[in-house]
Amino acid sequence: MDRRNASAAPEQGTLAAIDPQDLKNPALYINRELGWLEFNRRVLAQVSDSTHPLLERVKFLGITGANLDEFFMIRLATTMRKLGEGIEDHPPDGLDMASQLHQMRRVAYEMLNEQAATWNSLRRQLADERIVFLDPHEWSSKIQTHLRKYFSRDVFPVLTPLAFDPGHPFPFVSNLSTNLAVAVQHGGRTKFARVKVPRNLPRFVELPPSLSAPGVLTFVFIEDVIKANIQALFPDTVVKAAHLFRIVRDTDLDFDGDDEGDDLLEAVDRGLRQLREGDLAFLHVENDMPKRTLDILVENFEASDEVVLRSRDRLGFGDWMRMTSIPRPDLKYAPFAAPLMWRIDEDPESIFDLIRYQDVLLHHPFEGFASVETFLRAAVRDPHVIAIKMTLYRIGEKSPLVPLLIEAAEAGKQVAVLVELKARFDERKNIIWARQLEAHGIHVVYGFANLKTHAKLCLVVRQSPHGVQQYVHTSTGNYNPTTARMYTDLGLITSDPNIVCDAADVFNLLTGYSNQTEYRGLIVAPARLRKHLEELIEREAEHAKAGRPARLIIKVNALTDDQMIRVLYRASQAGLDIELLVRGVCSLRPGIPGISDRIHVRSIVGRFLEHSRIYWFKNGGDEEMYIGSADLMERNLDRRVETLCPIRDPEILSHLRDIVLGAYLRDTRRAMVLNADGSYTRPAEGEEFDAQEFLIKHYAELSRD
Repeated sequence: MDRRNASAAPEQGTLAAIDPQDLKNPALYINRELGWLEFNRRVLAQVSDSTHPLLERVKFLGITGANLDEFFMIRLATTMRKLGEGIEDHPPDGLDMASQLHQMRRVAYEMLNEQAATWNSLRRQLADERIVFLDPHEWSSKIQTHLRKYFSRDVFPVLTPLAFDPGHPFPFVSNLSTNLAVAVQHGGRTKFARVKVPRNLPRFVELPPSLSAPGVLTFVFIEDVIKANIQALFPDTVVKAAHLFRIVRDTDLDFDGDDEGDDLLEAVDRGLRQLREGDLAFLHVENDMPKRTLDILVENFEASDEVVLRSRDRLGFGDWMRMTSIPRPDLKYAPFAAPLMWRIDEDPESIFDLIRYQDVLLHHPFEGFASVETFLRAAVRDPHVIAIKMTLYRIGEKSPLVPLLIEAAEAGKQVAVLVELKARFDERKNIIWARQLEAHGIHVVYGFANLKTHAKLCLVVRQSPHGVQQYVHTSTGNYNPTTARMYTDLGLITSDPNIVCDAADVFNLLTGYSNQTEYRGLIVAPARLRKHLEELIEREAEHAKAGRPARLIIKVNALTDDQMIRVLYRASQAGLDIELLVRGVCSLRPGIPGISDRIHVRSIVGRFLEHSRIYWFKNGGDEEMYIGSADLMERNLDRRVETLCPIRDPEILSHLRDIVLGAYLRDTRRAMVLNADGSYTRPAEGEEFDAQEFLIKHYAELSRD
């Protein structure tokens, strides 16, 4: 049986002995940080799953590498900072900060070693498929000659050696950069320099066909090419050694929003500049780096020994995502044509006539994101539309929506856009987009200093012969066409009077002043989301106690809020059957007798990143369902502007309940089941079923009907 443990779990007997009334007992909770690492291990497990095409498995290796980088930059760095400042958090699992940091490092370092072992296995399998990666000792004399010429022509002009001596300060080393620490014999002394491996050069350098066997694609690593030719950067000296190192800095933007008079854009921009020199969270070095060289790095980075890891393996597996560009479609998932709700050139009048009388559900990537673009394009080009309001969280680098908003403003429509400047890792991009929108006369607001606006809303106001009509698109995912091809998300377009009025009120909250807490249909955070969800779950538990039809299904990315976990524990104790689909971190322990024995938790990691959030309540037979942007985390419930939208169309509700949720609950190929001890195991044997592949086929068949 496949068992993967997040941390040292309590013994089953210990869990069974917990007082059912003691729902704050630390043994009832899985540590959030270790649970996140366990999620990344489930992603890493996909690399060894032969049911994925080979290059897709390489992609999963790249994803786990990027995920670990983020873990060091945010989760581990924040824990380090708090511990250094004497701040002692008290997570519900009871792990003190020092112990938590120790375990975080231990598991993360183990995972780096697992990544390397997995790559060694993948490399052999790629070679079997005529994709070969060579180490320097495997280079023939002809390959060496070719690479010297390649270095001189394409690499040498890009490199900048930076000396470190009394006349040259220790150079700035950027976050996530891979570098060479070079020891040079110069002027009778050993001196040191740093050479950065440029990210704008290919990490994997393809050799010409003349240097490969027939039909074989052969690659070498750019760091090996630079290292082999490093002497060219230091003429008339002797390069004694060159060793690779890679750094990860603290990049958690700790924005102080107490000063309401501070300009938010300037404050975020200033914070980003400060982050360039964030404290070191991780220093990854080659195993044979001499102690003297390592000491120089540690001293100048002002780092502790605990952040250092020596490795015999490659550094920076996040770059393995680039291998997806290798031209071998036979080793990738076959592309599929996602059906569209409307043609690109659909008449705007027909779109708004349809939405006026029925709700429209969009399910990405099984249905194309271009339908969202078509909806917005219709609003932009319809002369009857007088206003468009939109929230933008993660827009992407090449957004087709921003030019449409600019076109609308230039056509005289009122356009207001909330650009969330504090969207982690997208802050700089969002600042650029915000300034571009402002330059075209669009009303741009940046949200709140102490709250992130995570809700996904687009409100269209249209003047028709019947009076003013309003239409809303709301979604579980971002207005980003790139991620819409990789993430599963749900969107709803509706003209429901209650929903559109609520959306208008939310935009007034975002752009003006409002203390509104009650809404007609939307559930809005931070005003009422936590309380409302608690009431809905407690109502479902009352139905179960009374013997009425009762069941709860929740699909989210993460479940870590301890208050909400206790609500779910109490509901289970009341006899409520609860199915939780939690892709990532789940801090709840299911299956504990007398506490959570009616709760089942499944995680699905597959071809697409599960990102949709669905909340379904059987409610005595009078079902209720919501979709939206909020996970069951403290930040989503209390520190973000979020919305959950009710599904009121019976056909859409039954589709989401039976087809979508039903498919995920049947999954046996990509699903893992969480056990009480924190381990994940494959579902009990049954007919093999892949929910995502099923949904691809299902929507394709729907489009042909």
